[in-house]
Amino acid sequence: MVQTYQSPVRVYKHSFELVMAAYQKRFPTCKMIPVFLGSDITHEFKSEDGAEHIVERRCKLNVDAPYLLKKIAGVDHVIFIQKNHLNRRTRTLDIVAHNESFSSRLTIQEHCHYSVHPENPNWTCFEQDASLDIKHFFGFESTVEKIAMKQYTSSVKKGKEVIEYYINELISEGVTYIPPWSAPAGVENAEKEEDPSQDSGLRSRSDSIGSQHSQHSLVLGATAASIQRKSLTPPEVVLSPEGGPVIKTDVDKIDDDYIARFLGHLTMVEESQLVQLRRWLQKTHKGKIPKDAHILRFLRAREFNVEKAREMLVHSLAWRKLHNIDKILEGYKLPEVLERYYPGGWHYCDKDGRPLYIIKLGQMDVKGLMRSVGEEAILRHVLSVNEEGLRRAEEATQKRGYPVSACTCIVDLEGLSMRHLWRPGIRALLRIIETVQANYPETMGRLLIVRAPRVFPVLWTLVSPFIDENTRNKFMIYGGKDYLGTGGLVEFMDKQYIPDFLGGDCYCDVPEGGLVPKSLYQEDLVDRSPEEQTLSTDSLYQTAAVAKDFPHEVLIEVPEKGSVVTWDFDILKGDVTFTVFLCRKAAPQQPLHQHYVGGTSGTMGCVQYIDKTMVVGRDISIVEPPNICRDGDSVQGSHVTSQPGRYILQWKYFDTTKPSFDFPLSSHKSKVMYHTELLPSAAFRGSMTSLQSCQSGFSSLSAGTASNQSIAGSSCPSRSLMVPPR
Repeated sequence: MVQTYQSPVRVYKHSFELVMAAYQKRFPTCKMIPVFLGSDITHEFKSEDGAEHIVERRCKLNVDAPYLLKKIAGVDHVIFIQKNHLNRRTRTLDIVAHNESFSSRLTIQEHCHYSVHPENPNWTCFEQDASLDIKHFFGFESTVEKIAMKQYTSSVKKGKEVIEYYINELISEGVTYIPPWSAPAGVENAEKEEDPSQDSGLRSRSDSIGSQHSQHSLVLGATAASIQRKSLTPPEVVLSPEGGPVIKTDVDKIDDDYIARFLGHLTMVEESQLVQLRRWLQKTHKGKIPKDAHILRFLRAREFNVEKAREMLVHSLAWRKLHNIDKILEGYKLPEVLERYYPGGWHYCDKDGRPLYIIKLGQMDVKGLMRSVGEEAILRHVLSVNEEGLRRAEEATQKRGYPVSACTCIVDLEGLSMRHLWRPGIRALLRIIETVQANYPETMGRLLIVRAPRVFPVLWTLVSPFIDENTRNKFMIYGGKDYLGTGGLVEFMDKQYIPDFLGGDCYCDVPEGGLVPKSLYQEDLVDRSPEEQTLSTDSLYQTAAVAKDFPHEVLIEVPEKGSVVTWDFDILKGDVTFTVFLCRKAAPQQPLHQHYVGGTSGTMGCVQYIDKTMVVGRDISIVEPPNICRDGDSVQGSHVTSQPGRYILQWKYFDTTKPSFDFPLSSHKSKVMYHTELLPSAAFRGSMTSLQSCQSGFSSLSAGTASNQSIAGSSCPSRSLMVPPR
């Protein structure tokens, strides 16, 4: 039973020395923290030059627990050991604390770090992480966990307020500036000579503290020093070697002011989970991660369960890459039929600043549209609308000064009849709902259904079970002219923007819809089987199922020495090992084996070129050693060939469970989405710019961040850029 917390960076807009003076005023007691009963110094050390000050305290805290629990435990307060290491030379303060009371029954670890703001030397940053591990506590483990988290949440919330209070107290006393530490005049030269060794020693001590904490943080999944900060100032934009914009985020971390301005109010636990998921993505997706607002949507959709949100987000990112969603706003051209007969469009915004989309569903000829352009074209148009909604919400956030993360939709059902219950149309609607819910969660702020006719309950009965409960709670349904009265549209949008066709005075240029002429029908579009109803795409990516004893292999013919084999793949399910081989003897041009999922009629499977009789060292050579790739990893890499020949890229199922007995084959499966490419030696300049994933950078979702590791690796062409095993 382990609870973890990882804070964003909190910024004090005061100098480090002033913040430290305010921090010292908290001891030995603090009137603003009633649970803090007092503290005693058990050990203290000051360096001769006054640069270092180490204090160890024994702190007494009151416990806000039920009387019965206090009686059983036999205590009225608990003891914590706190060690502070103030280094005025480097302008840092490290605080490490742990519980002394009940240490055999539960373990509480906390690490705090004060430092100078990297962009403003007159500001101070504060980072914090902690964990709670309850082993056993008289059968009250769950109660103790709730009490501990409640008190810690209260303490974290109060922490910044307390420091600000004492800073203001210092200022009222006339203390507005405290000069930074400087070496005493008599030892200044000696100090300069000893700096390297002293810094090394300090670094060792600091690393030791960090190491102790990181052992504990293996359970946490995050440490304060590794979180990236998002600056409130606009990021610097530079040009990449290919001429495209790249946003520099070398030392960025996510801070609480940024969260409040761009993401909105989050609880302490929610902030921690956002930081943890963001950090995990930075490790596995090489810097090409979505913007924080998009990550937050997936966390909200999974009630801030980090593991469930991670799984949902990883599959969505792979889906975007497979179907080239990042380019949809750039290259998408609305078919003429949809332009004329699809009755939907954008119309100003609601009272909360959310972009407003209106669709006249009752005037939509579902059968006509599907027979004219097909289900895929309609789905792709809906996706473009969602992408446009993300863009408009981001623009609204920048413009209005507060976070706008969702859109509002008005659905006009005037004209809805039984013809809208056409089975292929309902099937298409359910598919659209499923796709949007999986990839655009928490993007609907409110959905207003107006002029609902009597047939609407039938449609609602068919569709509502497939809509997420959180989304259903955002629906407002108005029958007849109820939307005109109190609690209607005027509650959610300014009267001046209510469309004219809904009783307002604002002109709305959303198309009227209507029947699609039968001369535009293409009958084969509706007659396709469900397996054929795939989202059309220009993606270069392919998918393969990797089963136990059936690896997937790709054969690449390399005509000349110095050519570069590149790869870009995502692990959609399970774990695999990735290896690159060179055939020393003639390899077959056709696969030796083919294995399909669901029999020979399966659409996804794996192929093998390496026969089991082939021996490493005699028949094949390993040119890139096996690399373990975990579920959710996104891997990009390259290999500069030392000779021409046939190279084989292999994805092999990796079993982490090592069972003592065999499961059926169906349980030993992984799924990979990949793209490979051969770059001629003359065209290779030490980069992977031809790979689509590096071009897109999740254009509509991310800031286009580039991994420092990738940049470093690309300067050395002979080096693989594979993600190391975790």
